[in-house]
Amino acid sequence: MSVDTRATIDPPDALEGGTEATPAVTLRAASHGDRNFTSMGFLVLLWLSLAFGIVVLAVLLVDTFIDGLPRLDSRMLTSYTSQVFPDRAGARAPILGSAFVITVTAAMAVPIGVGAAVYLEEFASKTSAFARMVELNVQNLAAVPAIIYGMLTAGLVVTVGIRRNSILSGAIALALLILPVVIVTTREALRAVPTEIRQGSLALGATQMQTVARQTLPAAIPGIATGVILSLSRAIGEAAPLLLLGGLVFVQYDPNGLLSGFSTLPIQIYDWSSRPQVAFQTAASAAIIILLVLLMAMNAVAIVIRNRSQRRW
Repeated sequence: MSVDTRATIDPPDALEGGTEATPAVTLRAASHGDRNFTSMGFLVLLWLSLAFGIVVLAVLLVDTFIDGLPRLDSRMLTSYTSQVFPDRAGARAPILGSAFVITVTAAMAVPIGVGAAVYLEEFASKTSAFARMVELNVQNLAAVPAIIYGMLTAGLVVTVGIRRNSILSGAIALALLILPVVIVTTREALRAVPTEIRQGSLALGATQMQTVARQTLPAAIPGIATGVILSLSRAIGEAAPLLLLGGLVFVQYDPNGLLSGFSTLPIQIYDWSSRPQVAFQTAASAAIIILLVLLMAMNAVAIVIRNRSQRRW
């Protein structure tokens, strides 16, 4: 793309006793892109690629809803799974397991992630080697595949003697997965708070800790909450690290503690979709609809929090 900029500059005023100054000419700038065959072809290719992705996603969603709606009833929500009678299989245990795992994940990831972000953004020296090392690791960990966190957690829990296929182990893996995202989004929310608020608090005699606790952090809560909810919505759809930890695919009891065995909706969907019976495929589609509804609800909550609490400084 080329940019053609043309401008005329007013000549300096004439010296005293000289001739009159030349009338000023309005400053003009013209900018346009190349409209040759190559650039237009590339633009058309981009739009076609975008349209193809949207159409494929729409077809998958429509097909899933058509297959799963007949099984989306009270039995799907209140019954346990079955390996013999697919028409009676339900997702009660995976739904409760997902709720337990995400709750424990949030309890571990949010305090650590927010605390690390506050330290890096408000207290750490810009020239600190330790702070630079932490920032570099956070940026690198955000791009690590989810299954790597499952492998790391499996080695950790075996070392300390925790049951692998337990809610605590699954929550540790998911907490490690979303921790970099929580740190990054919290730092961005803290940066959005104007510096004048910090300076005003410090000028009135508050300590740096009081300023962070009473001014900066409360002002950044809407952005932090949005980032946390979006991070948890990503974690609730993960299956690879939980399968590596030995997440169960046939659970006929409700989870009752941190060391209880568990199943989640992604694990149950994986199990049902891998079976050849059509009835299990239908049950998998119904479970996908439930998972999509949960994800859309979490994202809607994040949008509402952002819109209602957004401030313009």
